Amino acid sequence: MPQGHKTSILVSAAIFILLEVAALAMLDRSSTLQDIWINRASHRVMAALWSSGESVRNYFRLEAANDELALRNAALRQELERYHRADEAMRERQAAEGTLPAGYGAVSGARQSFSYTPATIVKMSRNRNQNYVIINKGSEDGIMPQSGIISSRGIIGVISSVSRHYSYGLTLMNPNVTVSTKVGPEGITAPLVWDGISSDAAVVTDIPPHYSVTPGDTVWTSGYSAIFPEGIAVGVTGESRLVDGSNQHVEVKLFQDFRSAHYVTVTCNTDIGEIRALEEEAGKEGAQ
Repeated sequence: MPQGHKTSILVSAAIFILLEVAALAMLDRSSTLQDIWINRASHRVMAALWSSGESVRNYFRLEAANDELALRNAALRQELERYHRADEAMRERQAAEGTLPAGYGAVSGARQSFSYTPATIVKMSRNRNQNYVIINKGSEDGIMPQSGIISSRGIIGVISSVSRHYSYGLTLMNPNVTVSTKVGPEGITAPLVWDGISSDAAVVTDIPPHYSVTPGDTVWTSGYSAIFPEGIAVGVTGESRLVDGSNQHVEVKLFQDFRSAHYVTVTCNTDIGEIRALEEEAGKEGAQ
């Protein structure tokens, strides 16, 4: 074999070996880069999953915390109710004995006793002419028809029917619901109804024209019904207008916006059986 041909073969072999070594090096480097990219991607995915998992855990922790706060709120309302009854009893006794201190008001006529049960809204309509609400407490929790539904911001509605575990009610955004209220510092008693348009607006009606209602006055529950206890802040007054020349209608901006309602409290009048029996008996006597 000629010497030049041997040299050509050796050079070709050397080039082949160098190319193989370079290819192996590049393959190893590429594999390393792939590993880095895969590791980075997997870390990002795992971080996203951990973050989502933590968000879910935090959500359920928040749900549990809200449930606990709702229970505490109901317990505080119950405790306040007990103090109110004790205060009423003491003032009644002092008034009878003539020892009521100067400056203390007369005893309120609203003697009703209420129990308070926390609940959560399961479903609620907001865009109908007659809106309703379903809550996750029923007869097994002591809920009865004609119980009130309130929140930390005011009135939600009235229970109309119950099952074992759920209750159905009409919200204040329903023309069939009327709430007895007191308006302003004079405590004018008047019915409040939904304005039929907005989720946070109502109207107080049947106020005599000689009473003055100032915009910004607070509207409270009067206690003159068997459904809601006295003194729940409902909203503030706005503009008023004279209707038929005989009574005023006053716009009310509700504290409760029904678009954000979720946690509620059910108010059950523990004297409701006695009250209904008395009303039925009086109705029978009136019919005779």
